[in-house]
Amino acid sequence: MPAPALQIGVLTPLTQPGWTSAGRSLLAGMELAVRDVNSSGGIAGRPLELLVRDTAADPSRASAAVDELAALGVAALAGEYHSVVARAVAARADALEVPFLCSSAVLDDLTSAPTDWVARLAPPQSRGWRLYADYLLGEGHTRIAVTTQPSVYWLTGTRILQEHFAAHGGTVIILDASDPLVLCDALASSHVTALLLLVGHPEPAVPIVKAIRGDQRLANLVLGAPAGQPEFADWAALLGESGSAIAFLRYLPEHLTPLGSRVLDRLPEASSFVAYEGYDTIAVLAEVLRTHGPDRTRIAAAWPTVAVDGTRGKIHFTRVPGINVWQWPTPPIQIADRDPASLNHFRTLHTS
Repeated sequence: MPAPALQIGVLTPLTQPGWTSAGRSLLAGMELAVRDVNSSGGIAGRPLELLVRDTAADPSRASAAVDELAALGVAALAGEYHSVVARAVAARADALEVPFLCSSAVLDDLTSAPTDWVARLAPPQSRGWRLYADYLLGEGHTRIAVTTQPSVYWLTGTRILQEHFAAHGGTVIILDASDPLVLCDALASSHVTALLLLVGHPEPAVPIVKAIRGDQRLANLVLGAPAGQPEFADWAALLGESGSAIAFLRYLPEHLTPLGSRVLDRLPEASSFVAYEGYDTIAVLAEVLRTHGPDRTRIAAAWPTVAVDGTRGKIHFTRVPGINVWQWPTPPIQIADRDPASLNHFRTLHTS
């Protein structure tokens, strides 16, 4: 009789309004890591199994999925791309005392109070977005605009940018994203040199980009998307050359580790950097399960002892000031864009 599987509950956006490209990439990386674990004998002879739930970028749906997965007996929870959803998952996981390794969400306040039940691979939003602001300032953009939608994530990002620009003598103005043509008129009279798209993908990001690229008054306006929309294959498919030369944050090193290089050759063609976050998530949980077993309390207690060679570097967790979860303190950060001369090629513009 085969040994029973060790189960990990996975939360990821697979249907809209979630960013489905990110969700599919995250899951692809996780599934590849599980295949690697199981082909090498599993965890003490037991196979690893993913129980996947689609969050569709809905915090209440994600919270209900956490309840379901906890009742099914998963050893741990993993995943999620959207920060607001991940915050709901983290709160519920903390309340139910189920370990949660957050793969991709960056919101600093992932939990409202310190917890031992949650750890995170992605860098805090404050770190990445300040680096992005430094990049813009270094390029001479001291007066910029953001167009944004109501969301804790976008509001927090706007505040980070405003505070960082103000500290360096710069200015950030806020413009409404609801009507692309009205936005173009506002930009034409604003005297800004760059606009950052703090909006959802594909709506309303794609129609905004099309409107701006088609407006001769804005021919010299620089576009940016710190949240990473241009990373995904459907961005290029929907926008073509109009979607190039738009700088965004991605969490990759200058060179992948040997493991990362092997993973690169086996990922689906349309996968993004989020797939590496997914693979690393399972690599960490598999090592914790090997050394500490499937007991939830022991898994949560193991975060500070983790030392795993991931696809993007050595992974360990520590307490970072201002962050309430166990945090990988040194995930790599790049600022990149799509090359106008070759839309499937990314140019690295700046690194942490």
